[in-house]
Amino acid sequence: MVHMLLTCLLLALGILMPLSVSGQGGNPYDADPAARRAGAALFATRCAECHGADARGIGAPDLTLLWAAGTEDERVFRTIQRGVPGSNMPSSSAPDNEIWAIVAYLKGISTVSPFEDNVGDPEQGREIFLSMCARCHRVATQGGSLGPDLSRIARIRSRDRLLRSIREPSASVAVRYRAVTLITQDDRSIRGLIKSEDAFSIQIADTSERLQGYTKSELQEVIYEERSLMPDFGTERLSNTDLDNLLRYLGTLRG
Repeated sequence: MVHMLLTCLLLALGILMPLSVSGQGGNPYDADPAARRAGAALFATRCAECHGADARGIGAPDLTLLWAAGTEDERVFRTIQRGVPGSNMPSSSAPDNEIWAIVAYLKGISTVSPFEDNVGDPEQGREIFLSMCARCHRVATQGGSLGPDLSRIARIRSRDRLLRSIREPSASVAVRYRAVTLITQDDRSIRGLIKSEDAFSIQIADTSERLQGYTKSELQEVIYEERSLMPDFGTERLSNTDLDNLLRYLGTLRG
C-alpha cells in the first residue's frame, strides 16, 4: 500500500522517467522542487527510521554533513544504490530516478545559497578567525579539530544561522559537540568532548585536544552537559563590526 502511494506521488509529480537515468553527468533532478518533494516522501518511508526524520542520524550517520565534507552527488547515489558492506546500510533495488530524487532532497536540506549580505571585510575577518577561532576550528589545513571543520561551512549554513551559532553556540548544539566533564578520584575536573564510550569506559578529547581514556570506576562522576564547549561571543567579546568581518570571511568558505 505504501509503495503504491509513493508511486502515485511520483507519477503526480511527473518524475517517473525511464530507468536509464544513471550517475553519469550529475543529478538530473538537481534543484528540482518537485523531485525534492518526491525524494522527501521516499526518504521518510525508506531511510528515516535509521537516519532520522531530519536526516541528522539516529542509529546511522548524519547525512546532512555529506556535502560539508565535499561529497559529490554521484557518490551519495552510489552509496544508496550499493549500500555499505559490513554495516546496516543495505543495497537498494529502487530505480535510478527514485534514488536521484532522494539525493536531490538530501542536498536541498544540506546546502544553502551563497551569502547575499556583503557587509564586512573578508581579510579582516580572516585575521579574526585566526586569532579567535582557529584554536578549535579548521579551515583547509590550518587550525584545530576540537570543533567542526569550517572549510565548506558557507555551503551548509546560512549567514543568519552562523551569526546565531557565534553569539549563542549553546542555543542549538549537536550531541557530538556537547561538553562533558570528568571528575577524577583526586578531584580534578577534565572538560572535553566524548570520542568513544561504553558501559565501562570513556574516551574524551580535552580542551587542549589531548585524547584521554578512563575506566568509569576510576572516576567520581561523569557530568553530561547540554552546553557547547564553545563560549558565547557577545558584543563585549566580539563587536558587531568584527562579527560582520568574520561572517564575510566565513561566507567565502564553500570548499
